[in-house]
Amino acid sequence: MVGSIEVMSRNSYTNGNMQNGNCLEEKLDELRGLLGKADGDPLRIVGVGAGAWGSVFATLLQDNYGHFREKVQIRIWRRPGRAVDRATAEQLFEVINSREDVLRRLIRRCAYLKYVEARLGDRTLYADEILKDGFCLNMIDTPLCPLKVVTNLQEAVWDADIVVNGLPSTETREVFEEINHYWKERITVPIIISLAKGIEAALHPVPHIITPTQMINRATGIPIENILYLGGPNIASEIYNKEYANARICGAEKWRKPLAKFLRQPHFIVWDNSDLVTHEVMGGLKNVYAIGAGMVAALTKESATSKSVYFAHCTSEMIFITHLLAEEPEKLAGPLLADTYVTLLKGRNAWYGQMLAKGEINRDMGDSISGKGMIQGVSAVGAFYELLSQSSLSVLHPGENKPVAPVELCPILKTLYKILISREQLSQAILQALRDETLNDPRERIEIAQSHAFYRPSLLSQPRDVVMEKPIKI
Repeated sequence: MVGSIEVMSRNSYTNGNMQNGNCLEEKLDELRGLLGKADGDPLRIVGVGAGAWGSVFATLLQDNYGHFREKVQIRIWRRPGRAVDRATAEQLFEVINSREDVLRRLIRRCAYLKYVEARLGDRTLYADEILKDGFCLNMIDTPLCPLKVVTNLQEAVWDADIVVNGLPSTETREVFEEINHYWKERITVPIIISLAKGIEAALHPVPHIITPTQMINRATGIPIENILYLGGPNIASEIYNKEYANARICGAEKWRKPLAKFLRQPHFIVWDNSDLVTHEVMGGLKNVYAIGAGMVAALTKESATSKSVYFAHCTSEMIFITHLLAEEPEKLAGPLLADTYVTLLKGRNAWYGQMLAKGEINRDMGDSISGKGMIQGVSAVGAFYELLSQSSLSVLHPGENKPVAPVELCPILKTLYKILISREQLSQAILQALRDETLNDPRERIEIAQSHAFYRPSLLSQPRDVVMEKPIKI
């Protein structure tokens, strides 16, 4: 009886896998058909940038579709030459030996010995080298599946059908300008999915923002209809560990709907949305306010009351800013609100704010932190402040009844700028901003924003002479 139960169980498991495999192959074939791929010509998907989310996104695709080798090819590009320091090599060795499946995999691949040598200090490992074995330098504690890693950018992208931008927003423009050189002779137009969160600010000929999808559009000439943004309430390591999560892919209907279907997995639900601007801007704003959230958490010893007060004020500023940019922005609710919540709760920007407030790191260490990668919220603080402090964008202050720059209605953003960029104040100033007796009820700021009185369409303007403009680099 026991034997027959085992056989039944094994058969049902096999059938389930076959059904799931058939479903995956159907989704893959459907996308290949939309892209006009012929038999024998694999769909080429390339991740550009190998931070935590970029690496996890590539491994999700590899785990799902990598076994259809004749139909799809998945690769990831990262710069060569980044050495792994001794402390990280020691940590990596401990992770390997704590996971029997990882240990056996490395032994089978004859790759274990180099990690022993690195642990002993007899060898230097490199980030691209360990990524091939499934280790992301920014996420050592979460082993991934092995990936096909390419360190030559031209080789990686020249014939790609889908490019996934996993770069920080501060590096997106430069890398895609280089990619454009390799696409001069292309006949087909690729699809680009951007995971980048952040903005640049440009002040001439009129103050306006430049989002990562706009950077890509301007750098490559790829139509904006072929450039999409994907984001959601998720932490990269938790998604790879198959904790239930969801995301939205935003952009033109032609591609967002089939891509949402292609990317969807049982534990990673992808919806589609047309509001590209609000989702991208919110992606940058949440990183800004996550740094402040981390500071408040550290300074108040995780006071739930203080964190809730901060949440109320920072979300009202986010709503105010998005209403400056779009007449009818997506409401800060559902996945957008959840994305903000999880980033304030847990993420590298919140961690950065905590470490600054505790004095365990300082601003002189820069924005790229070992083991965490680029802290994108820092440059976003500078960009949003510079943009919203322009007198040409003046709005009527509701209490003082006089024109002021929009940033004057965003006290938390102002304080973060003084802490992180101009360094006029210490981290404790974030608490003073919350305790200011003149601070308006957050509801008032939201009502003002929703009145449409402050909408500034020029903030998203794309005049022809802006294309070659040099954005603010902070």
